[in-house]
Amino acid sequence: MGKNVWRAVVAGGAAAVFTAMAAGPAGAAEGGVSFTRVQVNGGKPIVIGVSNEAAAPTSFRMATTKKWKWPAVFLYRGNTSERLWHAIDTSDCIRVSSGVCDFHETMYFDPSEWDMHNSEAGAWKVAAEVYFQGGGGDTDDEGVTVYVKRNSRLTVNAAPEPVAKGRTITVTGKVTRANWETRKYASYGGRLVSLQFKATGTTSYTTVKKVYANGSGNLRTTVKASKTGTWRWVYYGNTTTGPSTSAGDNVVVR
Repeated sequence: MGKNVWRAVVAGGAAAVFTAMAAGPAGAAEGGVSFTRVQVNGGKPIVIGVSNEAAAPTSFRMATTKKWKWPAVFLYRGNTSERLWHAIDTSDCIRVSSGVCDFHETMYFDPSEWDMHNSEAGAWKVAAEVYFQGGGGDTDDEGVTVYVKRNSRLTVNAAPEPVAKGRTITVTGKVTRANWETRKYASYGGRLVSLQFKATGTTSYTTVKKVYANGSGNLRTTVKASKTGTWRWVYYGNTTTGPSTSAGDNVVVR
């Protein structure tokens, strides 16, 4: 078999390429096929911004005595009619034994080229699918959940610079996240964000306090100047939004 590259044929992130399959995923080994060792993106969430293609490396093993074509692993909701991917690149069979192949696959997501809905952020199930030569095929649910998340961003500014020891430093910033529908980043209000500090000459950051962003995503807090070092904000994300870390802003304390 040669390498297969499939591209979505409908907008909205719901690809409808494998139209000959059953409406719902069958159990393992239904139709004379068994899919095992399914991994998607190393078990990590798939975080997608607004302008760059995101690639999720995937691998799986397929065992069947039938002649086949077009195996793939994909994300779905419901009965597999709602699918999420914009392109799938599947390797040739890496032969394990008679009738058993390993595959390397990449699922691509590109909101700059395809329509994506913000409601698509969150949990997705994983299924594997294959067509047989001569017709028919098999679709199996793999019992795996993958989270697809909207990318977030943070900015930081610490002032004044420099500052006298014991005086007040004001640290501000803003939380935004990808809006797939507008293809822009928008304010993400109400987030709990950690303010971290790394003293000059040290290698690690320490959390100083946690601050809620206001309704516009703006962050603001004050700290006492004690040592020269770098300030940054860290947001740890949630089920629909990826984590982010701001750049560091160095403040000299005199």
